[in-house]
Amino acid sequence: MPHVGHLPAGRSAGPRRASRVRPRDPPQCAPEGRRSHGEHGLIVLHISTRLIVGGSQENTILSCEGQSRLGHAVHLAFGPQFGPEGSMIDRIDRFNSRTDHPIRTHHLAHLVREVAPLTDRRALGELADLIRRIEPDIVHTHSSKAGILGRIAASRIARKRPPERPLGIVHTIHGPPFMPIVGSPAARLRTRLENTLYTLAERYAAGHCHALVSVADAMTEQFLARRIGHAAQYTTVRSGMEIAPYFAPLARTERVTLRQSLSIPTDATVLITVARLAPHKGHDDILDAIADDLRADARLHLLWVGDGAWRRRLEERLDSLGIRERVTLTGLVQPDAVPGFVRASDILIHPSSREGLPRTVVQGMLAGLGVIAYDADGTREVCIDGETGRLVPVGDVGALREAIRWMAADDDRRTRLGTAARERWREAFTSEKMVAELETVYARALEASRRSRS
Repeated sequence: MPHVGHLPAGRSAGPRRASRVRPRDPPQCAPEGRRSHGEHGLIVLHISTRLIVGGSQENTILSCEGQSRLGHAVHLAFGPQFGPEGSMIDRIDRFNSRTDHPIRTHHLAHLVREVAPLTDRRALGELADLIRRIEPDIVHTHSSKAGILGRIAASRIARKRPPERPLGIVHTIHGPPFMPIVGSPAARLRTRLENTLYTLAERYAAGHCHALVSVADAMTEQFLARRIGHAAQYTTVRSGMEIAPYFAPLARTERVTLRQSLSIPTDATVLITVARLAPHKGHDDILDAIADDLRADARLHLLWVGDGAWRRRLEERLDSLGIRERVTLTGLVQPDAVPGFVRASDILIHPSSREGLPRTVVQGMLAGLGVIAYDADGTREVCIDGETGRLVPVGDVGALREAIRWMAADDDRRTRLGTAARERWREAFTSEKMVAELETVYARALEASRRSRS
């Protein structure tokens, strides 16, 4: 058995009622993936490019934890890259310390985010070796690079298995890999080329898997529009999360204490953004929209939770605008600290130009905040303008400004929208629901694998 730790190396018409899958009987001499608990469970291998702090990584780890609790033998493989956003490794270690059924992790030295043909070929070999060694029933890939290489490696091995030992191959689309065509003529040409290459790669990889999971209907629509896979492969499974920390009420004393610890006035209207400090997350748009309001109204305060490559640039901009003291940057925080920051705030702003389904928007709604977001990708599926929040066109700074002013001006308005959103989504985004729906997807993937080999 491997060392526990870091090893070198929906909706097609809506998810059906979840069912447990009974795989092939364990062989006399069990492979590395088998373990004593969950004798009739599956061996599930998840593959992700990076374990930075982020929505897709949280989704993946919650899936791993839930599947382990169901009795599956769960493995998680990932590449070596980490970033200023922080790492999710500690989360896995904490889970493993509390269970007899740990998630087995595998560090793949050559699984990197950048396109690098020689390194990618080595990563493909590492993935194939790992799949052969642990003999999974399901290979479930996440993110573009891991998704493409992981599906190719798994498909090659699946073809060599007999029908009675199917290998189901599943890929989750957490967000759009295709970039908007903007900038200079040279930049636009480069982006078009990159998008074309990604489209071709995704088409090829879709032919090497049995099921595609979208976190939002928008992802399915975008991929099918590019002729990636076929409609029957797709199922929408909403990104599950731990909702209790957001749903629980925050005592006034806790709210005051947290604000004081951040040097935020206790009577301020706090506008929170929870996101990596990255170009497409919209921090610049927030400043363009309300820098003047921040200077004029001492009651407004921005709280930016997260870190990233753009931190220094944004800090310099805050200084140049003369509003540095009106904006609090927390830097890197662990995911379990985020609910406190959200519940201590009044309005959540999420002007991201590219999203799968933004977990932070849902989390703000579960906490009862007024939510303002850009009308991007899957965001519109949860932020329904005038019903559960305010939705504004991507890049429309004027509309963003007016929405913020509209929301900040009326406490009752925020409460009404926050309560409506909370009630609408309270049952839709639990991690348990996500894991149950993945069980159904896995059953279909295994059946498709059997049919393809019979």
